Amino acid sequence: MPGLPFLKSRMLKIAWSPVYRYELPEGHRFPMVKYELIPEQMLYEGTATSDNFFHPDPLSEDVAMLTHTKEYWDKLTQLRLSDKEVRAIGFPINDKFVHRGRHIANGTIQCAGFARTYGCAMNVAGGTHHAFADRGEGYCCFNDQAVASNYLLDNNLAKKILIVDLDVHQGNGTASIFQDEPRVFTFSMHGERNYPLRKETSSLDIGLPDGMTDTPYLNILRDTLPRIADSFQPDFVFYLSGVDILATDQLGRLNISREACRERDRFVLSFCKNNKIPVAVSMGGGYSRRIADIVEAHVNTFRVAQELFF
Repeated sequence: MPGLPFLKSRMLKIAWSPVYRYELPEGHRFPMVKYELIPEQMLYEGTATSDNFFHPDPLSEDVAMLTHTKEYWDKLTQLRLSDKEVRAIGFPINDKFVHRGRHIANGTIQCAGFARTYGCAMNVAGGTHHAFADRGEGYCCFNDQAVASNYLLDNNLAKKILIVDLDVHQGNGTASIFQDEPRVFTFSMHGERNYPLRKETSSLDIGLPDGMTDTPYLNILRDTLPRIADSFQPDFVFYLSGVDILATDQLGRLNISREACRERDRFVLSFCKNNKIPVAVSMGGGYSRRIADIVEAHVNTFRVAQELFF
Protein backbone atom coordinates (compact mmCIF):
# COMPACT_ATOMS: atom_id res chain seq x y z
CA MET A 1 0.00 0.00 0.00
CA PRO A 2 1.59 3.33 -1.02
CA GLY A 3 1.80 6.13 1.50
CA LEU A 4 3.99 8.70 3.14
CA PRO A 5 6.08 7.84 6.21
CA PHE A 6 4.79 9.51 9.36
CA LEU A 7 7.12 11.58 11.50
CA LYS A 8 7.79 10.52 15.09
CA SER A 9 6.75 13.87 16.55
CA ARG A 10 3.13 14.52 15.63
CA MET A 11 0.25 16.76 16.68
CA LEU A 12 -3.36 16.72 15.59
CA LYS A 13 -3.94 19.97 13.71
CA ILE A 14 -7.53 21.19 13.61
CA ALA A 15 -8.87 23.88 11.29
CA TRP A 16 -11.27 26.23 13.02
CA SER A 17 -12.20 29.91 12.79
CA PRO A 18 -14.84 32.14 14.41
CA VAL A 19 -16.22 32.76 10.90
CA TYR A 20 -17.37 29.12 10.79
CA ARG A 21 -20.54 30.08 12.62
CA TYR A 22 -22.99 31.83 10.33
CA GLU A 23 -26.13 33.57 11.57
CA LEU A 24 -29.25 32.01 10.07
CA PRO A 25 -32.88 33.11 10.13
CA GLU A 26 -34.90 32.14 13.19
CA GLY A 27 -36.07 28.53 13.13
CA HIS A 28 -33.60 27.23 10.54
CA ARG A 29 -32.81 23.56 11.10
CA PHE A 30 -29.10 23.78 10.34
CA PRO A 31 -27.34 23.91 13.76
CA MET A 32 -24.56 26.42 13.11
CA VAL A 33 -23.81 26.71 16.83
CA LYS A 34 -22.12 23.32 16.66
CA TYR A 35 -19.08 24.99 15.09
CA GLU A 36 -18.54 26.84 18.35
CA LEU A 37 -19.50 24.00 20.68
CA ILE A 38 -17.26 21.33 19.14
CA PRO A 39 -13.95 23.13 19.88
CA GLU A 40 -15.29 24.31 23.24
CA GLN A 41 -16.07 20.73 24.26
CA MET A 42 -12.66 19.48 23.13
CA LEU A 43 -10.89 22.21 25.09
CA TYR A 44 -13.06 21.63 28.17
CA GLU A 45 -12.41 17.90 28.35
CA GLY A 46 -8.77 18.05 27.26
CA THR A 47 -9.17 16.29 23.92
CA ALA A 48 -7.39 19.30 22.39
CA THR A 49 -5.48 22.36 23.55
CA SER A 50 -5.17 25.74 21.88
CA ASP A 51 -1.99 24.49 20.17
CA ASN A 52 -4.04 22.00 18.16
CA PHE A 53 -6.13 24.67 16.46
CA PHE A 54 -5.18 26.84 13.51
CA HIS A 55 -7.22 29.51 11.75
CA PRO A 56 -7.17 28.87 7.99
CA ASP A 57 -6.61 31.63 5.47
CA PRO A 58 -9.34 32.26 2.84
CA LEU A 59 -9.34 30.30 -0.39
CA SER A 60 -7.72 32.21 -3.24
CA GLU A 61 -9.33 32.61 -6.64
CA ASP A 62 -6.56 30.82 -8.53
CA VAL A 63 -6.84 27.72 -6.32
CA ALA A 64 -10.65 27.80 -6.50
CA MET A 65 -10.36 27.81 -10.31
CA LEU A 66 -8.80 24.33 -10.19
CA THR A 67 -12.28 23.07 -9.25
CA HIS A 68 -14.96 25.73 -9.75
CA THR A 69 -15.78 27.70 -12.87
CA LYS A 70 -14.84 31.36 -13.22
CA GLU A 71 -18.47 32.28 -13.88
CA TYR A 72 -19.62 30.64 -10.65
CA TRP A 73 -16.77 32.20 -8.64
CA ASP A 74 -17.63 35.67 -9.93
CA LYS A 75 -21.38 35.30 -9.35
CA LEU A 76 -20.85 33.95 -5.84
CA THR A 77 -18.16 36.36 -4.65
CA GLN A 78 -19.92 39.35 -6.23
CA LEU A 79 -23.29 38.24 -4.77
CA ARG A 80 -24.91 37.97 -8.19
CA LEU A 81 -26.54 34.56 -7.85
CA SER A 82 -30.11 34.32 -9.10
CA ASP A 83 -32.95 33.64 -6.68
CA LYS A 84 -33.13 30.08 -8.01
CA GLU A 85 -29.42 29.54 -7.38
CA VAL A 86 -29.74 30.92 -3.85
CA ARG A 87 -32.71 28.62 -3.14
CA ALA A 88 -30.66 25.62 -4.29
CA ILE A 89 -27.97 26.46 -1.73
CA GLY A 90 -30.58 26.97 0.98
CA PHE A 91 -28.84 29.74 2.93
CA PRO A 92 -29.09 33.53 2.59
CA ILE A 93 -26.09 34.59 0.49
CA ASN A 94 -24.04 37.52 1.71
CA ASP A 95 -20.38 38.45 2.14
CA LYS A 96 -20.14 36.60 5.46
CA PHE A 97 -21.44 33.38 3.95
CA VAL A 98 -18.99 33.50 1.03
CA HIS A 99 -16.11 34.48 3.33
CA ARG A 100 -16.97 31.55 5.58
CA GLY A 101 -16.95 29.13 2.66
CA ARG A 102 -13.55 30.35 1.49
CA HIS A 103 -12.00 29.82 4.94
CA ILE A 104 -13.52 26.35 5.27
CA ALA A 105 -12.32 25.21 1.83
CA ASN A 106 -8.81 26.46 2.40
CA GLY A 107 -8.91 24.90 5.87
CA THR A 108 -9.26 21.50 4.22
CA ILE A 109 -6.31 22.26 1.92
CA GLN A 110 -4.20 23.19 4.94
CA CYS A 111 -5.42 20.06 6.75
CA ALA A 112 -4.18 18.01 3.81
CA GLY A 113 -0.72 19.52 4.26
CA PHE A 114 -0.72 18.74 7.98
CA ALA A 115 -1.97 15.22 7.28
CA ARG A 116 0.97 14.61 4.94
CA THR A 117 3.27 15.58 7.81
CA TYR A 118 1.49 14.11 10.84
CA GLY A 119 -0.73 11.38 9.38
CA CYS A 120 -4.09 12.97 10.18
CA ALA A 121 -5.62 16.45 10.36
CA MET A 122 -9.19 17.62 10.80
CA ASN A 123 -11.51 20.47 9.86
CA VAL A 124 -14.24 21.39 12.37
CA ALA A 125 -16.41 22.26 9.35
CA GLY A 126 -16.30 21.18 5.69
CA GLY A 127 -17.75 18.19 3.95
CA THR A 128 -19.48 20.52 1.47
CA HIS A 129 -20.01 17.72 -1.04
CA HIS A 130 -23.15 19.09 -2.70
CA ALA A 131 -21.28 21.95 -4.39
CA PHE A 132 -20.70 21.36 -8.10
CA ALA A 133 -18.06 22.99 -10.28
CA ASP A 134 -20.58 25.58 -11.53
CA ARG A 135 -23.15 25.86 -8.72
CA GLY A 136 -23.90 25.34 -5.08
CA GLU A 137 -26.54 23.11 -3.55
CA GLY A 138 -27.64 21.75 -0.19
CA TYR A 139 -25.99 24.30 2.15
CA CYS A 140 -22.71 24.06 0.18
CA CYS A 141 -21.01 26.76 -1.90
CA PHE A 142 -17.37 25.59 -2.34
CA ASN A 143 -16.63 21.86 -2.41
CA ASP A 144 -13.83 21.72 0.17
CA GLN A 145 -12.64 18.15 -0.40
CA ALA A 146 -12.76 18.53 -4.18
CA VAL A 147 -10.85 21.83 -3.95
CA ALA A 148 -8.22 20.23 -1.71
CA SER A 149 -7.95 17.14 -3.92
CA ASN A 150 -7.32 19.22 -7.02
CA TYR A 151 -4.78 21.31 -5.12
CA LEU A 152 -2.83 18.18 -4.13
CA LEU A 153 -2.93 16.81 -7.67
CA ASP A 154 -1.98 20.11 -9.29
CA ASN A 155 1.01 20.48 -6.97
CA ASN A 156 2.13 16.85 -7.31
CA LEU A 157 1.50 16.24 -3.61
CA ALA A 158 -0.64 13.17 -4.29
CA LYS A 159 -1.04 10.83 -7.23
CA LYS A 160 -4.20 8.90 -6.35
CA ILE A 161 -6.82 10.22 -3.94
CA LEU A 162 -9.65 8.30 -2.31
CA ILE A 163 -12.63 10.30 -1.01
CA VAL A 164 -14.55 8.30 1.60
CA ASP A 165 -17.92 10.02 1.95
CA LEU A 166 -19.98 8.55 4.81
CA ASP A 167 -22.41 11.44 5.23
CA VAL A 168 -26.00 10.18 4.98
CA HIS A 169 -26.48 12.20 1.77
CA GLN A 170 -24.79 11.28 -1.49
CA GLY A 171 -21.80 13.42 -2.44
CA ASN A 172 -23.38 14.43 -5.72
CA GLY A 173 -21.23 17.50 -6.34
CA THR A 174 -18.03 15.57 -5.63
CA ALA A 175 -19.10 12.74 -7.93
CA SER A 176 -19.83 15.19 -10.74
CA ILE A 177 -16.57 17.10 -10.36
CA PHE A 178 -14.45 13.94 -10.58
CA GLN A 179 -16.52 11.91 -13.05
CA ASP A 180 -13.72 12.11 -15.65
CA GLU A 181 -10.75 12.18 -13.26
CA PRO A 182 -9.15 8.72 -12.91
CA ARG A 183 -6.77 9.92 -10.18
CA VAL A 184 -9.68 10.43 -7.74
CA PHE A 185 -11.89 7.59 -6.52
CA THR A 186 -15.18 8.81 -5.04
CA PHE A 187 -16.86 6.39 -2.61
CA SER A 188 -20.25 7.47 -1.26
CA MET A 189 -22.21 5.30 1.19
CA HIS A 190 -25.52 7.06 1.78
CA GLY A 191 -29.26 6.79 2.29
CA GLU A 192 -30.67 5.65 -1.04
CA ARG A 193 -33.99 7.46 -0.58
CA ASN A 194 -32.48 10.58 0.95
CA TYR A 195 -31.39 13.90 -0.57
CA PRO A 196 -30.48 14.50 -3.36
CA LEU A 197 -33.41 13.05 -5.24
CA ARG A 198 -31.32 12.90 -8.41
CA LYS A 199 -28.05 11.12 -7.65
CA GLU A 200 -24.85 11.55 -9.60
CA THR A 201 -22.54 8.61 -10.36
CA SER A 202 -19.61 8.19 -7.99
CA SER A 203 -16.78 5.74 -8.61
CA LEU A 204 -18.69 3.58 -6.15
CA ASP A 205 -22.11 4.33 -4.69
CA ILE A 206 -23.70 2.20 -1.99
CA GLY A 207 -27.30 3.22 -1.35
CA LEU A 208 -28.60 2.17 2.06
CA PRO A 209 -32.26 1.41 2.88
CA ASP A 210 -34.18 3.49 5.41
CA GLY A 211 -33.82 2.18 8.95
CA MET A 212 -30.48 0.43 8.49
CA THR A 213 -28.99 -0.60 11.84
CA ASP A 214 -25.46 -0.81 13.27
CA THR A 215 -24.27 -4.30 12.34
CA PRO A 216 -25.14 -4.37 8.63
CA TYR A 217 -23.88 -0.79 8.22
CA LEU A 218 -20.49 -1.56 9.74
CA ASN A 219 -20.22 -4.88 7.89
CA ILE A 220 -20.72 -3.15 4.53
CA LEU A 221 -18.07 -0.58 5.35
CA ARG A 222 -15.58 -3.15 6.65
CA ASP A 223 -16.01 -5.23 3.52
CA THR A 224 -15.91 -2.35 1.03
CA LEU A 225 -13.14 0.03 2.07
CA PRO A 226 -10.27 -2.50 2.00
CA ARG A 227 -11.35 -3.75 -1.42
CA ILE A 228 -11.40 -0.21 -2.84
CA ALA A 229 -7.97 0.55 -1.41
CA ASP A 230 -6.44 -2.73 -2.58
CA SER A 231 -7.65 -2.07 -6.11
CA PHE A 232 -7.12 1.69 -6.36
CA GLN A 233 -3.99 2.04 -4.18
CA PRO A 234 -4.55 5.63 -2.94
CA ASP A 235 -1.74 7.69 -1.45
CA PHE A 236 -4.12 10.17 0.21
CA VAL A 237 -7.60 9.91 1.76
CA PHE A 238 -10.22 12.56 2.40
CA TYR A 239 -12.82 11.34 4.90
CA LEU A 240 -16.25 12.96 5.24
CA SER A 241 -17.48 11.91 8.69
CA GLY A 242 -21.07 13.20 8.75
CA VAL A 243 -23.04 12.29 11.87
CA ASP A 244 -26.42 12.54 10.14
CA ILE A 245 -26.42 8.73 10.02
CA LEU A 246 -27.55 8.75 13.68
CA ALA A 247 -30.95 7.38 14.65
CA THR A 248 -31.59 10.73 16.37
CA ASP A 249 -31.04 12.72 13.18
CA GLN A 250 -34.08 14.59 11.85
CA LEU A 251 -33.06 14.13 8.21
CA GLY A 252 -31.07 10.90 8.19
CA ARG A 253 -33.63 8.04 8.05
CA LEU A 254 -31.03 5.53 9.26
CA ASN A 255 -30.99 3.86 12.68
CA ILE A 256 -27.32 4.04 13.63
CA SER A 257 -26.26 4.38 17.28
CA ARG A 258 -23.68 6.86 18.49
CA GLU A 259 -21.45 3.93 19.45
CA ALA A 260 -21.58 2.52 15.91
CA CYS A 261 -20.89 5.97 14.46
CA ARG A 262 -17.76 6.11 16.62
CA GLU A 263 -16.80 2.59 15.50
CA ARG A 264 -17.22 3.72 11.88
CA ASP A 265 -14.71 6.53 12.52
CA ARG A 266 -12.35 4.12 14.28
CA PHE A 267 -12.41 1.72 11.35
CA VAL A 268 -11.74 4.36 8.67
CA LEU A 269 -9.00 6.13 10.62
CA SER A 270 -7.38 2.86 11.75
CA PHE A 271 -7.35 1.68 8.16
CA CYS A 272 -5.57 4.84 7.05
CA LYS A 273 -3.06 4.69 9.87
CA ASN A 274 -2.30 1.01 9.49
CA ASN A 275 -1.70 1.44 5.77
CA LYS A 276 0.26 4.69 6.20
CA ILE A 277 -2.15 6.72 4.08
CA PRO A 278 -2.49 10.36 5.22
CA VAL A 279 -6.09 11.32 5.95
CA ALA A 280 -7.79 14.71 6.18
CA VAL A 281 -11.21 14.71 7.83
CA SER A 282 -14.16 17.08 7.27
CA MET A 283 -17.13 16.93 9.63
CA GLY A 284 -20.12 17.01 7.29
CA GLY A 285 -23.75 17.06 8.40
CA GLY A 286 -25.61 16.44 11.64
CA TYR A 287 -29.23 17.45 12.34
CA SER A 288 -30.33 15.76 15.57
CA ARG A 289 -32.88 17.73 17.59
CA ARG A 290 -30.60 17.85 20.64
CA ILE A 291 -27.44 19.81 19.88
CA ALA A 292 -25.67 17.68 22.51
CA ASP A 293 -26.21 14.57 20.33
CA ILE A 294 -24.59 16.31 17.37
CA VAL A 295 -21.63 17.69 19.30
CA GLU A 296 -20.91 14.44 21.14
CA ALA A 297 -20.92 12.41 17.92
CA HIS A 298 -18.65 14.91 16.15
CA VAL A 299 -16.26 15.15 19.10
CA ASN A 300 -16.03 11.35 19.10
CA THR A 301 -14.33 11.62 15.70
CA PHE A 302 -11.64 13.88 17.18
CA ARG A 303 -11.25 11.64 20.23
CA VAL A 304 -10.68 8.61 18.02
CA ALA A 305 -8.13 10.48 15.90
CA GLN A 306 -6.20 11.60 18.99
CA GLU A 307 -6.24 8.06 20.38
CA LEU A 308 -5.09 6.39 17.17
CA PHE A 309 -2.57 8.86 15.76
CA PHE A 310 -1.21 10.85 18.68
